[in-house]
Amino acid sequence: MPALSEMEFAMTILNNAFQRWMVRCMGAAGVAGLGPLDVQILHSSNHRGREKTLSDLCMMLNIEDTHVVSYALKKLEAVGLIETGRRGKEKTVKVTKAGAEACARYREVREALLVDSAKSLHFEDGEISRTAALMRALSGQYDQAARSAASL
Repeated sequence: MPALSEMEFAMTILNNAFQRWMVRCMGAAGVAGLGPLDVQILHSSNHRGREKTLSDLCMMLNIEDTHVVSYALKKLEAVGLIETGRRGKEKTVKVTKAGAEACARYREVREALLVDSAKSLHFEDGEISRTAALMRALSGQYDQAARSAASL
């Protein structure tokens, strides 16, 4: 299936560019020193202004290794962008005022540097949404194939 190989190569290139973008955009927003996963976890923690659990974040980002997320949370807490707590036995995460402001500045930089540029490509919103749906569907196929590979 050559088209799948083509998609995999495109995703690799896109992923690398996206990770570089997240780090540099957050730096331009005034918060340097974060890695791509740190930025994703900060934005996920900020999403809808609600407290999240460690398992919520892992589920949202499709991350199996909770230690990776825990490490990022410690890093974000150390720089004052999130605060952690507990709900029963489960760790909770809430974005601080500084974290929410960093996300807002990130959005402003994103709008100025990426959104206007992306609009100039003249892709229709529906076309981008269909591509995102395809990527989500393929992620399920890769997850199933990974489970099968683990049992070989």
